[in-house]
Amino acid sequence: MTAKKVYIETVGCQMNVLDSELVIGALRKQGYDLTDTAADADVLLFNTCSVREHAEEKTYSALGRVVPHKKHNPGVVVGVIGCMAQKDQHAILDRAPYVDMVVGTGQLARIPELVEEVKRTRTPQFAVSLGRADGGRHEVEASFESYDPTRDPSMRPTPFQAFVRIQIGCDKFCTYCVVPSTRGPEQSRQPDHILAEVRQLVEQGCKEVTLLGQTVNSYVYEHGDGRRTRLSDLMAAMHDTPGLDRIKFVTNYPKDMTDDLLDAVRELPKVVKYLHVPAQSGCDEVLKRMKRNYTVASYREMLARCREKVPGVSVTSDFIVGFCGETEESFQKTMDLVRESVFKNSYIFKYSERTGTKAADRYPDDIDEEVKKRRNQDLLAVQNANSLADHQAQIGKTTSVIVERASRHGKRETGPVKQLTGHTMADHIVVFDGPDRLIGEIVPVRIDDASPFTLYGEVLTGETVGVSSEAKPRAARPRRIGLNTV
Repeated sequence: MTAKKVYIETVGCQMNVLDSELVIGALRKQGYDLTDTAADADVLLFNTCSVREHAEEKTYSALGRVVPHKKHNPGVVVGVIGCMAQKDQHAILDRAPYVDMVVGTGQLARIPELVEEVKRTRTPQFAVSLGRADGGRHEVEASFESYDPTRDPSMRPTPFQAFVRIQIGCDKFCTYCVVPSTRGPEQSRQPDHILAEVRQLVEQGCKEVTLLGQTVNSYVYEHGDGRRTRLSDLMAAMHDTPGLDRIKFVTNYPKDMTDDLLDAVRELPKVVKYLHVPAQSGCDEVLKRMKRNYTVASYREMLARCREKVPGVSVTSDFIVGFCGETEESFQKTMDLVRESVFKNSYIFKYSERTGTKAADRYPDDIDEEVKKRRNQDLLAVQNANSLADHQAQIGKTTSVIVERASRHGKRETGPVKQLTGHTMADHIVVFDGPDRLIGEIVPVRIDDASPFTLYGEVLTGETVGVSSEAKPRAARPRRIGLNTV
C-alpha cells in the first residue's frame, strides 16, 4: 500500500516551528510520511503567523500555489493551522474556498482526527479556541490546550538542538499585538512535564534545548500547596541532566527580568549567556500607546542590571518603527537608545496594523510607508555599526562553539574540509573551517575576524572545551518561509 504523505510550510516564530514538529509527530503515528514536495502530498498544512500582514500574505500566496494540485487531486486535504487560523477563522474560506481545515493554536492536537473527518465527509472542518471575551478565564484557558505530546527529531533545525515549550499564551496585551488573542491566556506548564520532555530529548541526542514562551521570564508554576517554580528554579532543576550541554530561553519581558533569573544565568554553567529583551521603542509616549508598561528609564536600569550581574552577557532587542503617532523626535529617542545600548543585534520591524488589536481600534496608522522604510533603514544602520563593534571586540578570544551545520555561505563545500557554522555561549554566530565529523560537537574556536553579522575563527585542536571565556560563570525539519523571534 502506498504510504500517506504530509507536506507542511511554517511561517513565523520558534513556537510555530515547534508546533509543526509536534503536528508531524502526531501524523506519523497515523502512518504519514513527511514529504518536501507539495505535489506528492495527501495532506498539505500551512502553519501560519499573524504578527504582521506580510506573513499572512505569504501564506495566501502559498495557498494559491496548491490550487492546481487540489484541482487534479480533489481528495487532497488542505489545512490552515496556527495563529492566522485562530484569528481569521471562517474568513479564510472566503479568500481560499478550497481549504478543508482551519485549526487554531489551541486545537492542534485534533489535527489527525480532523484530517480523517475531512476525508470521510468532504466538508470543511473548524477547530478554534474561545476568544478572550467569550467566557471566563478558566473556560478560555481550557480551550487552549498545551500541545506537547510527541517529539519528531526529523523536524528539528538540527538533530542535537530542540525547542521546549514551557508556557503558552500571553497576558501583556500590548496594543499592537495579536498574540493574546491567537494563543490565549498565559499558562505555565508543569515543571515535571517539562523536565521529563528534556530528558526524552537528550535521549534522542539533543545537546541544547531552547525554552520557549511568549514572555518566557514570566514563567511561574503554582503547585497549589504554596510552592512556586520560577524559570530560575526550572533551569536549575534541568541543569544536571546527563548529556545536556546548553540551555537557552526566549523571549523575555523587561519588567520580569528578576535578579534570581540573572543569578541563574550567571551561576549555571550550561545556561547560555544571552538575553533577548525587546524594548520596542525608546520613547515613553510611544511605549505608553503600545501599553508596554515600562519606561525607557526602567529599561535602561534593567539592561545595566543584566550586564552587572552577568558579565559578558549578550543582549538583543526588538524595535517597531512607525508606530501610531511616532514623531521624528520620538524616533530619535529610539535611535539614541539603540546607539547607547550596544545590543549584539536588534530585530527591527515596520509597524503593521493588525485587525482586532487595541492599536487598530484606538489609533490611526498615520505614519507614511516611505517614512517607515526610512526609519527602518536609519535604525538598522545604527544597529549594524554596534553589531560590528560588538563582534570586533571578540577578536582574539577563544570560545566554545556548538557546531550546527555546513555554512550556507561557505565557499568550501566539498572535500574533507568545509566551512562550518555554530553559536557561542553568548549566541554569536561563528564560521570556521572543519570536517563534517565536528557537526554536533562543542569545540574551542579562536576568533580571528568579524563582520556585523558573523564571527570567523579557527578550531583549536587539543584544547579543553569548556564554558566560553567571554562569559565565564563564577561557579561550578519543516519547510520554513520566514522566521521571526517569539
